Amino acid sequence: MRVALKLETDILQKVEEISGQNAFSCYQCGMCSAGCPMAEEMDLLPNQVIRLLQMGAFEELLNSSTVWICASCYTCRARCPRGVDLARLMEAVRLIILRRTKDDYISPAKMVKEELPQIALISALRKFTR
Repeated sequence: MRVALKLETDILQKVEEISGQNAFSCYQCGMCSAGCPMAEEMDLLPNQVIRLLQMGAFEELLNSSTVWICASCYTCRARCPRGVDLARLMEAVRLIILRRTKDDYISPAKMVKEELPQIALISALRKFTR
């Protein structure tokens, strides 16, 4: 099966600038995916997110719920033999997606508290409330 990808290398540079991480340090061992407590809920495994970033396939990430499901627990960082902090890369992708949208403000009243992990709720309140 062939998949045509629209490559966006400028997005990777922006992600690396925001996160301070080099996505090309990852050699796809899968330790991040093996230890991720949210991997069962994700449509892309954490190592697949890095691979898409390496390939410049940002549009694939836009259509994925994985970056929003990540709880930023840093288990991936602790398990990575290369020291790649995937949680910071995912945070950078989330920021880029939010900056692309017209609304950069999320009202706490619009958040469905029962569907959000507690850490995600606190993080969102810190970043996106006025």
